[in-house]
Amino acid sequence: MRNILIATTAALSLGAGAALAESHGSDIATVYDFEGDFGDATFAVENAIVGAGLVIDSVSHTGDMLARTGLDVGSEVTIFDGADIYSFCSAIVSREVMEANPMNVAFCPYNIFVTDRDGQVQIGYRNFPEGEMQKVQSLLDGIVQDAIGD
Repeated sequence: MRNILIATTAALSLGAGAALAESHGSDIATVYDFEGDFGDATFAVENAIVGAGLVIDSVSHTGDMLARTGLDVGSEVTIFDGADIYSFCSAIVSREVMEANPMNVAFCPYNIFVTDRDGQVQIGYRNFPEGEMQKVQSLLDGIVQDAIGD
């Protein structure tokens, strides 16, 4: 989760003021701008995941946790106005990549995050290594493209 937040923060600083659906890649994550508010973005991601025939295993309300615990860890910094991470798996794609290399289990479940920082709403996912895990990255990119309306 820490890597996702670091990548999101880096991508947000790279993408300030960018156009709708512009991708901001980094070594850690691919992030797209979303035209709309945080609630619209989370709704779009939920619909895109379910629309792909997948089941959301959990939603981590990371932004709420960071806001709630900031003072407890000695920080007054507001990182996100909203940040949720959606976790899910694909039986078909997971089986395919794990049959190729059982250690690909380390990447499951897959996550798509939605962030809001100062009104800049973005949707993204962790980048995966070259090889069979690119099938997962393609799956995630398709879901995010559906969510942003492309």
